Amino acid sequence: MFTGIVEDMGKVSAMTQGPNSMQLTIQSSKIVEDVHLGDSIAVNGVCLTVISFTKGSFTVDVMPETVKATSIQSVRIGSVVNLERAMSANGRFGGHFVSGHVDGTGIILRKQKRENAVYIDIRIDESISKYCIPKGSIAIDGISLTIFGIEKQKLTVSLIPHTYEKTLLGLKKENDVVNIENDLLGKYVIHQMERNHSTTTISKEFLLQNGF
Repeated sequence: MFTGIVEDMGKVSAMTQGPNSMQLTIQSSKIVEDVHLGDSIAVNGVCLTVISFTKGSFTVDVMPETVKATSIQSVRIGSVVNLERAMSANGRFGGHFVSGHVDGTGIILRKQKRENAVYIDIRIDESISKYCIPKGSIAIDGISLTIFGIEKQKLTVSLIPHTYEKTLLGLKKENDVVNIENDLLGKYVIHQMERNHSTTTISKEFLLQNGF
């Protein structure tokens, strides 16, 4: 589990590609300060497992399904990536619940500076927008952000200067791909409501007859 508060921007120093999978070595002395084999690290919002590490880097495997479903497929040697270690139980929880299980990808349509903020419009699929609400939480490339505008195929987020300077979104350009994870609690609520709606016998008439 993660918070969406990016700890460091690492750099891909080595990679091995299979037909549909890859192995990445990422440089970040900060992230490996207390890393252990088997630890989860969010790389651009994708939860990956540490299989080896040194004093200045760590290595992860990326399975075919993850390559297919996320922007990890566009990573190359020299690419900069957002990094976050799994949240600790004794730390402050500054973002929102982020699982590292990406729901889909979006494409940056526009970046616009407004005073001390940068607004970013992102094209999304309706399978993403159905879980979005104004002022709700969303993770973009693993960054916990607030939704300031939502349409069926577009969402808008705003970044303060610190977030823009210290995360990958400050480097990305129009037409670049980003990973998107919807709010975990919202997904559970909607799935439960949709499941119950198909099986429930409660109707508006039933509620009226029983004093509701």
